[in-house]
Amino acid sequence: MNSSELRILLQTTTPANHDDWSINSFSLLRRQLEAFGAQGRPVAVTARNREVSGSGNDPVLAEIDQSDFDELWLFALDSGAGLTAEECAAIGRFRRRGGGLLTARDHQDLGSSLCCLGGGVGAANHFHSRNQEGDASRRGADDRETTTISWPNYHSGWNGDFQRITAIEPVHPLLLDPERSSRFTRCSSIRRIENARSSSSPRILTKAL
Repeated sequence: MNSSELRILLQTTTPANHDDWSINSFSLLRRQLEAFGAQGRPVAVTARNREVSGSGNDPVLAEIDQSDFDELWLFALDSGAGLTAEECAAIGRFRRRGGGLLTARDHQDLGSSLCCLGGGVGAANHFHSRNQEGDASRRGADDRETTTISWPNYHSGWNGDFQRITAIEPVHPLLLDPERSSRFTRCSSIRRIENARSSSSPRILTKAL
């Protein structure tokens, strides 16, 4: 093992499902992380779906505080039962020993198992059925085009719309034109449905996407 490597675990909160989101949905992300590295360090990525052992826990998440991972990128694809108490406790210990945590979720109740995480992470995520937003006026339909999905599901544009990008030096390699490195991408296709997050903790950075 290269001691200078940044070791990242990409993990979903749901088992493999060929007809739905899974860790395979993030294969491009994995390739980009491994290709570009991070702050001059090579990156070693482990990507896996949730698996449950005889104990009822995911064996990797339940012992992540004892692992050599530096960061956990947790993709919460569940509807509320994606993390056990033992896993949440291990993730808490992982963070306290200096491990980095990035969480991603979606609209309504998708990813609501994040509410079980301590250290301000669970409290920062608001869902339809759990930890609702404090402002009652925001608990209502905002995206009126997608009636099959309830709040929080804030509509701020159409899927596939192009968003203009202002690149700040140094320009990330992801934005460079592969045919001419002196040029960079000025527009990007995006998915414009936002969820609900908030945080009063300086240790928790939140961004709705």
